[in-house]
Amino acid sequence: MSPKSSSASPSPPTPPPTPSPASPSPAPGTVRPGGRTARTRAAVREAVLSGLAEHGYPGLTVEYVAEHSGVHKTTLYRRWGSVEGLVADTLDPAGDDHWTPPDTGSLSGDLHALAQEVVGTFADPAAGAAPAAVIAAAFQSERAANALRGFYAERFARCAPLVERAAARGELPAGTDPGALARAVTAPLLFRLFITREPLDGAVAGQAADAALAAARAGVFTSPA
Repeated sequence: MSPKSSSASPSPPTPPPTPSPASPSPAPGTVRPGGRTARTRAAVREAVLSGLAEHGYPGLTVEYVAEHSGVHKTTLYRRWGSVEGLVADTLDPAGDDHWTPPDTGSLSGDLHALAQEVVGTFADPAAGAAPAAVIAAAFQSERAANALRGFYAERFARCAPLVERAAARGELPAGTDPGALARAVTAPLLFRLFITREPLDGAVAGQAADAALAAARAGVFTSPA
């Protein structure tokens, strides 16, 4: 449920067709780039995440990405256009990102597992540095913020089966909003991480999951008819 770490890099699609003379050329970084191999795009994303973790968004440069990915900077400018384009593409949830919500057999178990995923992502400072830097970038770039919103919107949509299974078992009222439920689980944890800067542990994760579970059972996240 957290932004990509450096271990998950979606593979590239086939190159987009050359625009016809009547079609405007897309802005750099808005089209899924083609490339010789999936390794090229993966290397670029690894470099972007590494640079964000090491220098933050203000210190990330195309030159850094070129040096650490082995992809020439003219290619980076042509395909991604700018640092903003590189960061936005890093948050693209398509490709090899096969994350699915937990399926433990119960709603309580699923929500606890979801909360533990957040804790697990950020518990190790080294592993959590890149996703934390991506979130920080969203406060400094509107394009990165839009990409982050899209990333989470897509992740929340993937939680629909979790809600459907729970409703079929009679654990949730029909019409429960998957995104609202997922936000209720993760929001207290991200608040502690990025606002109050408090530590996270299993007890905190369990508390967030239990609070979301109680609210969901009470129909708090049921969409109005």
